[in-house]
Amino acid sequence: MTQERTGVATFKSSPITLVGPKLTAGDPAPDFILSKNLLEEVSLSDYAGKIKLISVVPSLDTGVCDAQTRRFNSEAAELGDDVVILTVSMDLPFAQARWCGAAGIDRVITLSDHKAASFGQAYGVLIKEFRLDMRSIFVLDKNNTLTYVEYLSEMTEHPNYEDAIAAVKSLL
Repeated sequence: MTQERTGVATFKSSPITLVGPKLTAGDPAPDFILSKNLLEEVSLSDYAGKIKLISVVPSLDTGVCDAQTRRFNSEAAELGDDVVILTVSMDLPFAQARWCGAAGIDRVITLSDHKAASFGQAYGVLIKEFRLDMRSIFVLDKNNTLTYVEYLSEMTEHPNYEDAIAAVKSLL
């Protein structure tokens, strides 16, 4: 049975249900399978040996998600080759590619959880009511241990960009 967490998050002040476990720093990062494009899937092992910042957004076509992805794209240049920034959403790969092209996003890798929502369930961010992934941030060290976790309590708020980047820099 899949774990559901109610009363821990809201969308415009209305309660929503998150499906999956609540992960914490120190936990091993769950594996995932996400769509990189229509034909190519990736998993955690595709980023082996890298520090990973996983930025989860409900949809790139919304204001906060747009700003969040642009912010991490601009930060990526200063983090070096040992770091990969992955943005995960339920958007179709076509929509992700279109949005990245229009927004000039070239340092963040967008990945889609649309097929099975397995990332959302494994990381405890799948919103039952909308079948979207809740805004959150995960930082993984090179051994795939979670070193920073931020679950936002309100879907429309921004994450703590400074703390997330500081968590990545502490691993360099």
